[in-house]
Amino acid sequence: MTEVTYHIVEHDGGFAYKVGDVFSETFLSRDAALQAAQAAAAEQQVPGSTEGIRYQDGAGSWHDETARGNDRPVTKVEG
Repeated sequence: MTEVTYHIVEHDGGFAYKVGDVFSETFLSRDAALQAAQAAAAEQQVPGSTEGIRYQDGAGSWHDETARGNDRPVTKVEG
């Protein structure tokens, strides 16, 4: 199962949460960033519907797959 970790970090004169190399918007306080990260992490775990998806990879090839709606990552918030 995929695991996604939200990190609370100082960013752009305030605080943000970061997943991988991507930052959220900047919040005035660490607590506000933490609350936003907890909400985003919880929302990411909500199951959806099973759907067919089509995407193009970096080499230009197209792929068709089924994305299961219950295949949600495990999330955690650190910071």
